[in-house]
Amino acid sequence: MGSNPTLSARSEQGQSYGVPHRFLRDDQPSTPPGPEGSNGRGAVGCRSPAGAGRLPSAGVACSSTGASVSYTALARKWRPRRFEELTGQEHVLQALSNALATNRVHHAFLFTGTRGVGKTTIARILAKCLNCETGLGPTPCGECATCREIDEGRFVDLIEVDAASRTKVDDTRELLDNVQYAPTRGRYKVYLIDEVHMLSTHSFNALLKTLEEPPPHVKFLLATTDPQKLPVTVLSRCLQFNLKRLSVGLIAERMKTVLEAEGVPYEAAAVRLVAEAADGSMRDGLSLLDQLLAFGGGKVAETEARTMLATVDRKQVAQLARLLAQLDPAALLAFVASLDEWAPDYGDVLDALSTLFVRVALKQTMPAYEGDELHPADLLAELAAQLSPEDVQLFYQTAILGRRDLAWAPDPRTGFEMTVLRMIAFRPAGGVEGSTPAGAAPQTRVASPPARSGATAAVGSASSPSATGPSQSGAPGVDPARWAETLATLEVGGAARQLAANCVFTSRTGNLVRLTLDPSQSLLRTTALIEKLAQALSRHLGESLRVEVELGAAPVDSPARAEQRAVEESLDAARRSLEDDATVRGFKEKFGATLNPDSVKPV
Repeated sequence: MGSNPTLSARSEQGQSYGVPHRFLRDDQPSTPPGPEGSNGRGAVGCRSPAGAGRLPSAGVACSSTGASVSYTALARKWRPRRFEELTGQEHVLQALSNALATNRVHHAFLFTGTRGVGKTTIARILAKCLNCETGLGPTPCGECATCREIDEGRFVDLIEVDAASRTKVDDTRELLDNVQYAPTRGRYKVYLIDEVHMLSTHSFNALLKTLEEPPPHVKFLLATTDPQKLPVTVLSRCLQFNLKRLSVGLIAERMKTVLEAEGVPYEAAAVRLVAEAADGSMRDGLSLLDQLLAFGGGKVAETEARTMLATVDRKQVAQLARLLAQLDPAALLAFVASLDEWAPDYGDVLDALSTLFVRVALKQTMPAYEGDELHPADLLAELAAQLSPEDVQLFYQTAILGRRDLAWAPDPRTGFEMTVLRMIAFRPAGGVEGSTPAGAAPQTRVASPPARSGATAAVGSASSPSATGPSQSGAPGVDPARWAETLATLEVGGAARQLAANCVFTSRTGNLVRLTLDPSQSLLRTTALIEKLAQALSRHLGESLRVEVELGAAPVDSPARAEQRAVEESLDAARRSLEDDATVRGFKEKFGATLNPDSVKPV
């Protein structure tokens, strides 16, 4: 090894048996004030800025300022230091702020919640509020020596304990031996026990009495991700605050604030992707953002984010939704084959597809909905026009069930292919003709006419239909005498089917179909249901139709009434058959038995 020239210059003065001694500036030997090999401040072998340091040892490079500058992770650098800087835990902050403002601070707090939602951060801020030199209150100054030392993790009266590494009862007893002594500098001695559920049963028992009646100068702040493992005796001695998982929007907004403060350019879609991958944890989100900055060379772009997170391109998800709207199985399977070349996570593809269908449903329900960073309004408007609301609901349900069953498939691609095929196969009967053109769906989405009577699309005369009225029985596709058969093959469900079943066909003029509704079912005459019925008739006949529903003055012979009559006739026939049965007559004659009519059901 090469010799150090600095040490060689002093070798004659301060070297014995080949071991160099360290000297102060007056060349007098001295024992370092801190641990062996340190200068008392954690900088090994480096001269401090104040001039009290020692000569550098061999092989250690020191800058002229005394310490090399290291990078601080975003999750640590942007850790909130005041309650106002916290995100998404308003219910906890309000309780703590009010308690501090009124000087009604409990002696033990328990913060629970998943990782990275602010448990330890809130505990440290609370410790600052309790010990700030400007006074007890919900807003620490952040400038006094106490606040700075707590931020730097070196405040003597804040004792942070990692329960995961100190699980034994002896560790707990050693910790509690110092509880009786007054704080050295602060107003309170604060014990912050992280992951407290990791303590052993004996440790909890040793802690109980002190936790219930601590000295007036002691506060306990406990944090855990698994409160179910805590004994009820501990829970009953603490004020418990359950911290919520953070929403994607809150995490994304915090990330944008951090990136803007750091001067880093970003794409909103990339930030959204990272926020979704954070899974409710702010720390995880900022750690992923750090990783993305390293991966992307200091920029936050959607392409790099998808590559790093191994997520499928949103353009591919949108194309998959378009192919589902076209109901073309061959094109779907060809697309899956091309998608497989990228080796995607098919579970993530189904997650992205189901999320897209949720946004499409929102667009159909609320036309003013503008989407988000990953789902632009023009895409949602396009898919909302191509897909019926029923199809969107069916596709969403099939996607999430396919995601659940993906682990049981022979392989992920097979499970994904079967899921998209189910979306087409499980559509209601009559919804898919053998060679339905891809553009047919948008042409059949027809709105009902403007409402003239509040709840209906169009309301005409209140009289019941007459046999000699303007009915056009020869109109193509609809036969008044076979309205029930048309209804049986109509692709409509729910309340819209009930509306159709309680109507009779009155007439058709051009593309206007008039129906008469049974007056006992007047609540079904709403604009939304009439619109759905018009869309179903349009799809069934392959042409654009409008529907008007009139309210009959008297009961009408609707398919629903005909079905009810058939059920009643079947029941009457079943009862007569039982009454005429020889065995039943024998029971009546010998035992005086009676037949309960309500128990008879048609077979």
